[in-house]
Amino acid sequence: MKPARRVVAALAGLLAAIVFYVAPATFSSARAEKAGERPLKVVLLGDSLTAGYGLPPGDGFAAQLRKALAEGGHPENAPPVEIVDAGVSGDTTTDGLARLDWAVPSGTDAVVVELGANDALRGIDPAVTRKALGEILRRLKARGIPVLLAGMKAPPNMGTDYKRAFDVIFPDLAKAYDSVLYPFFLEGVAAQPSLNQADGMHPNAAGVRVIVRGILPRVEELIARAAARRDRS
Repeated sequence: MKPARRVVAALAGLLAAIVFYVAPATFSSARAEKAGERPLKVVLLGDSLTAGYGLPPGDGFAAQLRKALAEGGHPENAPPVEIVDAGVSGDTTTDGLARLDWAVPSGTDAVVVELGANDALRGIDPAVTRKALGEILRRLKARGIPVLLAGMKAPPNMGTDYKRAFDVIFPDLAKAYDSVLYPFFLEGVAAQPSLNQADGMHPNAAGVRVIVRGILPRVEELIARAAARRDRS
């Protein structure tokens, strides 16, 4: 092969690799693709649980959620969807509020808010958590962005008074701001050794699959709200 042809072939291979890598981030029905419809952008505003702490890139929550939607969890006649992972390991609700404006940029159609686990683990005053999370939901509602609020529960070792004050934050705020609620993000996974990494707190790949399977109907509800809002605009 001549040098010039080798260069062209190498560039073509590189381009193909880039396309293959980027493609999973957005999926759509054939009808939506033909119509040239702009994808609905869904941002995951979370902590290590959405950031995929300790997992290979393809095993984290965002990647597995994309896969579940593409493999049949997403209605065939629905608009295309882009999942954007804005999870930051270690974030509390206050940290999430501090980066809200740049983590959820203009053009975002819906947000999954998954914050609060680090608040509970650090024993942060539930009043502080409620205030920060409430402000996140208030600002997103003011921007007209539908939200799925992923609930969290305080560990038993925090005591009954703390747990009682903390656990009600999520259903209370979801109701107040008309957010879609998934009561407990770690449902079916928390305290299950076979579904968690060695630290006992972060789900392994199998655990993430359980989370995705449980939350998927609520994600679909969120997508439907976002699509309806865009249709009205």
